[in-house]
Amino acid sequence: MPTPSLPGNEPHRHRQVAESFGTDTERYDRARPRYPEAMVRRIVAESPGTDVLDVGCGTGIAARQFQAAGCRVLGVEPDARMAQTARQRGLETEVATFEGWDPGGRRFDAVVAGQSWHWVDPVAGSAKAADVLRPGGRVAAFWHVFQLPPEVAEGFAAAYRRAVPHSPFNLPTTTEQAMGAYRSMFAMAADGLRETGAFSEPEQWRFDWEWFCTRDAFLDQLPTFGLLTRLPQDKVAEVLEGAGAAVDVVGGSFTMRYTTVAVTATCDRAA
Repeated sequence: MPTPSLPGNEPHRHRQVAESFGTDTERYDRARPRYPEAMVRRIVAESPGTDVLDVGCGTGIAARQFQAAGCRVLGVEPDARMAQTARQRGLETEVATFEGWDPGGRRFDAVVAGQSWHWVDPVAGSAKAADVLRPGGRVAAFWHVFQLPPEVAEGFAAAYRRAVPHSPFNLPTTTEQAMGAYRSMFAMAADGLRETGAFSEPEQWRFDWEWFCTRDAFLDQLPTFGLLTRLPQDKVAEVLEGAGAAVDVVGGSFTMRYTTVAVTATCDRAA
């Protein structure tokens, strides 16, 4: 969600936020949305093989989807708490930042990053991806951009402003604002790939989908957002109370509209 509005628009420099998501790994794994199966299938189909490296794998949400699609997946995750949960769910995971990770000569057919590439230095990360990909291998960094119904968005934003009146974050309340907040991040990822000189011209793949969201599911997911992971519990409770009231106004459930965007390119560097 509002991660792109971090001061300086360089999220990878804000490690304290990046490392706040492991405070409740069970909730994170349970509540965070999955990825469009059509996107997973396309990444696999347009990669030369099925060896996948998942960068910033978290609890292994995306990795499990790639495993289900027939891939062998290795996760790299800087937060040991997240890595432990991923291992408990069957994903081989190594604890390291991607930039500092030692691949030990291993090569992959795809390097993927679900909701995590903005925590990686875009130039150093792209160079590391080029180093570990086989010729023709694919890098794909993807993010969810979602749009709440206006009544829910406005109620959530108002509750957050009451709880955290001096926050630098801006909460998008329209589809255009939501997508606009991410465009600079997509551009940063693409520019990092271009700078290596090792990749084809980056593309954007877009997948639109919807999720029917109950009040309980929405309030379960909210504390996993970067907006809330570092707030005191009383402030989180205040935001959840206001957000829950906003969902009540629209009947206790709603349809969340998602656009999942993948920034992707193939490795042109010879082995």
